Order: sequence, then C-alpha cells, then structure tokens
Amino acid sequence: MSEVLSLTTPFFGLIFLGFLVGRIAKKPSGGLVWMNIFIVYVALPSLFFQYLSRMPVDELGDVVYVMAAAGATWLVLIFCFTLAMIRTRGDLAYSTVLALIGGYSNNGYLGPGLALVAIGAAATVPVALIFSFESTMFFVMTPVMMAIAGSTQGTVLQQIGRILTRIFTHPFILAVIAGVTAAIFRFEPPDSIDRLLTMLTNSAAPCALFAMGVTVALQPMPSGRSVADISVFVAIKLIVHPLAAYLVLSAMGAPSLWLMSAVLLAALPTATNVFILATQYGVGKEEASNAILVGTTLAALTVTGVLYVIRSGIL
Repeated sequence: MSEVLSLTTPFFGLIFLGFLVGRIAKKPSGGLVWMNIFIVYVALPSLFFQYLSRMPVDELGDVVYVMAAAGATWLVLIFCFTLAMIRTRGDLAYSTVLALIGGYSNNGYLGPGLALVAIGAAATVPVALIFSFESTMFFVMTPVMMAIAGSTQGTVLQQIGRILTRIFTHPFILAVIAGVTAAIFRFEPPDSIDRLLTMLTNSAAPCALFAMGVTVALQPMPSGRSVADISVFVAIKLIVHPLAAYLVLSAMGAPSLWLMSAVLLAALPTATNVFILATQYGVGKEEASNAILVGTTLAALTVTGVLYVIRSGIL
C-alpha cells in the first residue's frame, strides 16, 4: 500500500495544490484559459503523438478492446439514464446530464498522467485509443439526446455538421490520428522536433493536474439538495463504472495492459466537459459542477484503491 500511496500522493497532491492556489488567489476563471489551451492543444496532444508514433504497428490494432471499454461505458450510461428518467419522471435533458455524470470519465486531464505513473509508457496506447473512441461517442450522443429533448437549435444537417466538426477538430483525436499514421509509416521527426515534443510531453501531466485543481476550486460550493441529487451517480461513476470495465474486458479475455488501463480510466471522476455541456444546453449546471467537485475529492480515495488492486497484482 505504501508503494501505491507514493504514486498517488504526488498525483493528487498536484490537484490539491491547484485547488489550494485557486481558493487562496481568488482570481477569475479567465486566467485559467491559456493554461487549458496549452494543455489541450499542445502538451497532451504531444504526449499522445510521441508515444503512439513509437509503438509497433501490431500493438495499435486491438480495436476489439477499445470497443469493449466503450461498451462498458455504454452499459453504465444506459443504467444511469434509466435511473435518472425514473427519478426525474421523464426529464430527458436533465437525465442526459445525470447519465454523463455517471459515465463520462475525466480521461483527458487525469488519464494520461496517472496511467504513465501507475502502469507505464505502454499504457499510452490504450489510454489514447479509448479516449478518442469514447470522446467521439460522447460528441455524437449528447447533441442527439438534447435535440430529442428539444434543447438544441438548428436543422439536422447543422447539428451533424457541429458533431463532425467537434470530432475532427479535437486536438487529442487529431494527435491520435497523426501518431498512428507516423507509426504505420515509421516516421521519425527531426531530433530538434523530437526534443521539443519531449519537453511538452514532460509538462503535460503536471500542468493538467494543477489546472484540474484550480478548476475544481473555482466551482461553487455544493448545496445539500444538489449533492443528494448527484450522490448516486457519483457513486456509480467511481465504483460501478470501473467494475463494469473489469467485468466486460475480463469476459473478452483482454491482456492485462488493456484491462488495467480500461479499469483505471473508468475509475476516474466525472469529466469537466460535463459542466461545459450542461452550460451549453442550460441543463443541470449546478449538478454537473458539484459532481466534478465532489467526485474529484472522493477519487483521491477510490482511485487509490483501484491502483492498489492493480499494483498488487489482484487485477
């Protein structure tokens, strides 16, 4: 257990430092924009590209395990959505947000750094591929559900155009495509570019974790009513989702690398994108915000438990 704590303490310590600075400094959220741009558009795409481009091509073809991980997420989403529809008596838009709270992991900010530390560089391949596939899934699912609920504007073609634009302009997905292409053609960037990518790769995890802490600090303190409303879905996110990933990938006979990576990603707290989507559609903003705050705080315990299971060889 001491080995696991030595891994998670610096990891969640950076999040806590970001949270502490965010609470003490009390600066407006606009100051976080450029750091987020650096992380999302430069640092993390560099990490994905560098590791994927160096992988043997035969290690990039385990599509069945990517589908299995996404399938586990779908099972959790359907369960959460059904439960939410019952609790809200058919409020489709609000139920969609609650389902996202229960099934949308913070893979972009937390996944790559934690996987590198806990599993190793080889985990970058499953992390990047699972992230890209599930992100595409969420980019398609959310606007479709909101359109059915009447929370969007524009024609069907306009909505499809927005979905395709979000998919094929997302820097992580573009980095995955570029990295896989480089691996297939065995492209090696010039030494100077490779050193730049290495610098950016090394900065990705610390900056993402610190920014995550600041983001959590800037969320309003949760109300008792809101926490009661999201508590079941936060519990599903942190406990049921990783269990579902374990059961599905185990049933598929997934190699240990894919099994550990999928379970670790599923164990992560609710993604900050859920709050962005809730704000965009004007539904469940308070609940999404509080889910990020509460879920990230509790994840320090639950993710440590998952990592213990992984590192001890139980998984």
